[in-house]
Amino acid sequence: MRIFPWQKKKAIFSEEENKQIVEAIQKAEQQTSGEVRIFVESRCKYVEAVDRAQEIFFSLKMSETELRNGTLVYVAIKDRQAAVFGDQGIHEKVGYRYWKDTVDGMLLHFRNEKLIDGLCQGIHDLGQALKLYFPYNSETDKNELPDEIVFGR
Repeated sequence: MRIFPWQKKKAIFSEEENKQIVEAIQKAEQQTSGEVRIFVESRCKYVEAVDRAQEIFFSLKMSETELRNGTLVYVAIKDRQAAVFGDQGIHEKVGYRYWKDTVDGMLLHFRNEKLIDGLCQGIHDLGQALKLYFPYNSETDKNELPDEIVFGR
């Protein structure tokens, strides 16, 4: 809780960083019918970040995509945790190892204080997997989920 409620809460990302992440999402989604979303908060209330990612995935109704090919990138900034949770359609194609490798790659960037680079690389990697299994079709594709970053507490 803030001492003075009229004070604005400090943004996690600058306007330019926010734009860079959203553009990475849009670029990844241009090649696939799959969907990518980002959820960022300060602290993870679970021991395992993937459990929190799963909770958020379902609360954002990401399982309602037609081909069940939505993916959520979850980051808890202060706890230095991250996870990727994919819906049934994409998970059946890539499996647990792929999610772990994607997160490991992002965390490598995070440890070097390159959060935005890590997020953009993770988004790119997810886009490549989605493109392989769920290629873009101009006649049937529609953006089923918003591209904006979702911020928690």
